[in-house]
Amino acid sequence: MKKNSLVLIVLSAFFLLIGCQPKSSETKSAPGVSQQAKPTAKVTPMELTAEEFKKRIANYETHPNEWVYLGERPAVIDFYATWCGPCKMTAPIFADLANTFAGEVDFYKVDIDQQPELAGLFGVTSIPSLLFIPKEGKPSMSVGAMERQQMQAAIQDLLSVTP
Repeated sequence: MKKNSLVLIVLSAFFLLIGCQPKSSETKSAPGVSQQAKPTAKVTPMELTAEEFKKRIANYETHPNEWVYLGERPAVIDFYATWCGPCKMTAPIFADLANTFAGEVDFYKVDIDQQPELAGLFGVTSIPSLLFIPKEGKPSMSVGAMERQQMQAAIQDLLSVTP
């Protein structure tokens, strides 16, 4: 009985160690064929302060009565708070879509506790709130957590807005 238990423990340990080994980052290929890993630069949404917002998005001090977008491409701004559960759930989706649409759409984040002026400027009273800014035209706000498909569709709609 003790011998069977010992064999079982050794086999379990063996399989556990085999299963827990990290995967190799290189894939094997035929001899003489070289494979290069595709470089992937990870894009992360930029945190905006009021000053950065005035430089990159719109200067509401010089144009208090009209929307004048300063960006070179459409943008999405996530108004969030670090303590907000739904914000924490949508943050990885937002970051992933920032990578998906890198070079086509700019992605920003505004912590409403750190930047109450920006939250007030857009009347943000519920979070998460996403501000979709087309290259030309007025921005639109979406309030509440969005699923990946909804967020992606809204971003694709943003790209389809013709000036």
